[in-house]
Amino acid sequence: MKSLFLAWQAPKDSRRSSAWFPIGRLDAESADSEVTSCRFRYTGGAKRAQQEVGFEPLVAFPEFTEDYRSEKLFPLFHNRVLSHKRADFPEYIDWLGLSRNEADPISILSVSGGTRVTDNLQTFPKVEMGADGSFQLRFFAHGLRHLTEASRERARKLMPGEKLRIMIEVNNPATRVAVTLHSEDYVMVGWAPRYLVDDLVTCIPLAPEIEATVVKVNHLHAPLNQSILVEYSGKAPKSHLLMSSPDFTPLIG
Repeated sequence: MKSLFLAWQAPKDSRRSSAWFPIGRLDAESADSEVTSCRFRYTGGAKRAQQEVGFEPLVAFPEFTEDYRSEKLFPLFHNRVLSHKRADFPEYIDWLGLSRNEADPISILSVSGGTRVTDNLQTFPKVEMGADGSFQLRFFAHGLRHLTEASRERARKLMPGEKLRIMIEVNNPATRVAVTLHSEDYVMVGWAPRYLVDDLVTCIPLAPEIEATVVKVNHLHAPLNQSILVEYSGKAPKSHLLMSSPDFTPLIG
């Protein structure tokens, strides 16, 4: 079983302009790179988005308290996965750091983000913890288009295996609190995804072994937002369970 979350971005003209809310959770079983069963439930973040900015249930999932199940991947998610029949599929999964055997739809969506220009939805992985609190996840560095040219140039020169410094930003103009990524020579090269910020802010002071490492730097045809693949790893403190806030909790069991 693999799990991921679906996030929704508030409209720019709303009271919480461009804010992101985790609104749903997808759990899926796969075999031979195909989804064989899946389940979608709204989470507490959907109700918070409704209260704060008027979010309404998606057309594909019209009821907040319904337990949606299917023997194949729901179209809303399927349409965000590049077809394995396309000629550029091998190059695409290489950008994501996945082998052909690893490239099932849920693994692809967990790294790619599943974004489309036609809507304001995004996917991200549910962080799984070991019995000792250890965790590991991969994501693309966010916000490269907002960096200075000097920072983007430094980001392009990153090498696989290079360690990145993790810092907490307390006056980000868009989100107030953010987590930034810096090269070892203290040049900013991007941000951690918003969905990690609350957990990282809680864990970093209590778990200094958390680290970020460059996995891949994609050049050539890769879009800017899929150019720096990063891996976070470490241990969360025993007192903290990752992604356990009401925003991430399904509305029904």
